[in-house]
Amino acid sequence: MDPVYSIGIHSLWDELRQMPTGGVWWINTDRREDAISLANQTLSAQDKDAQVAAICLGEDPQKIMRLEGEGGPESVRLFSMPDRENSLHFMRRDLLCSLDPDRHLLILLSPQQAWKNISAENMRLWLAKSRNWAKYHNCTLLIINHGNNNDRQHSLLMNEFRSLFGLASLRYENDTHLFDIAFWCNEKGVSARQQLIVEHKEKGWQLAPREEASIQPRSDEKTILSHITVLEGAPALSEHWSLFDTNEALFNVARTAQAATLIFSVTQNNQIEPLARILHTLRRQRGTALKIVVRENQACLRATDERLLLGCGANMVIPWNAPLSRCLTLLESVQGQQFTRLVPEDITTLLTMTQPLKLRGFQKWDHFCDAVGNMLNNPLLTDNGRGVMVALRPVPGIRIEQALTLCRPNRVGDIMTIGDNRLVLFLSFCRVNDLDTALNHIFPLPTGDIFSNRMVWFEDNQIAAELVQMRSVAPEHWAKPLAVAASDTPVLNAEHDGRSWRRIPTPHRLFSDATEQTS
Repeated sequence: MDPVYSIGIHSLWDELRQMPTGGVWWINTDRREDAISLANQTLSAQDKDAQVAAICLGEDPQKIMRLEGEGGPESVRLFSMPDRENSLHFMRRDLLCSLDPDRHLLILLSPQQAWKNISAENMRLWLAKSRNWAKYHNCTLLIINHGNNNDRQHSLLMNEFRSLFGLASLRYENDTHLFDIAFWCNEKGVSARQQLIVEHKEKGWQLAPREEASIQPRSDEKTILSHITVLEGAPALSEHWSLFDTNEALFNVARTAQAATLIFSVTQNNQIEPLARILHTLRRQRGTALKIVVRENQACLRATDERLLLGCGANMVIPWNAPLSRCLTLLESVQGQQFTRLVPEDITTLLTMTQPLKLRGFQKWDHFCDAVGNMLNNPLLTDNGRGVMVALRPVPGIRIEQALTLCRPNRVGDIMTIGDNRLVLFLSFCRVNDLDTALNHIFPLPTGDIFSNRMVWFEDNQIAAELVQMRSVAPEHWAKPLAVAASDTPVLNAEHDGRSWRRIPTPHRLFSDATEQTS
């Protein structure tokens, strides 16, 4: 009969601790000392005749691995590997040179930075090969990975249930440890989305006493965790409301929620990317029952920013001009909802989606066509929402090169070109109803005074058809910007002090050196 191994947490029920042979298991920890302690207690939790081996990546196992207490196997094989990517790829082959892994428990202790340079595709391939290897050799492989920022890696591993039999994390929060089980599969069944409080005492890791007889709570639907600025100075509206001073404090509490309503606040554009990472982590790790809402307390979100937040897992984004009464009504509308949209496992995919065109200003005619074509072929962008293309023909008496000097786009992603006596602009992620507002920001003069004709394309098929026509324009009909005359004399008598531009005073003599003659 094949042995069934267990992780080293006392009082934990079998559904969440047993590891039969033939599978791969993964546990993340925030702190290195927690990973070492859990590995040592897992060794000590095995039977006396168990066959166990410990592998340390980048460390000496003689210094950190030991049996705690009087239990544990009679002998433990110790191995070490250099902290390099190749060590992980050759680990399975090298182990076969030293032992027969049949009916063995193999514990791999690795730091998080060891996986940092391994791409997502290579990690999936490594896990699949390790799963097949463990099944073929009838052994159990437990990976204990420690690092300060495991959320990105955890999101990637959530989809690897075909290769991993179990995925969990041990987090240190406010002098307590939270054992968060994403999924755990063994002969007792399948468990998922379990959060338990564990304690580390003299006898090692053990389940907190109040967790032993309690059922995992899933009745927090009425709980509302909110940023304090969302209520605009009003106190908590009921006993179900909890207010937090920062989004980070709200995030730390929300990591234990199951189906609560979370309301984050955004007031500046530089908060968008950190908030997007928070939303992505919560949605990937806490599931679809959470109701995540973002309130814009000051006008700072563009259409691309809203699309990013929604793509990272937000149920709703409330605009800045919605009054508090309207905001509370919208919060009621999301109650009972299940999040159904797909959230990519890697947030960099979403960040790239919001700014795929990192160009601005004038582009050559063919480069302009290629850039817009790449936008249309990006599968991550919403159909018919990639932007607006507009062609402007100047009034008689104004050359197209002169009109170009008045075109001053400020946003990254807004590009233009000139040719065939037309000025063609592409405004990325601009809605057609906002076109006039965008043009008023780009041109210092009213467009009706500069251009006599305007053509607009805002659907993907329309833009693609016009690109075909533009590519057929011969190069001799392309135009170039006006040459800028070089001058050694600065246009502005100013200097930059590291923070802003400041004018340099120029001395002027009010009287000549000659003595003024009086009558």
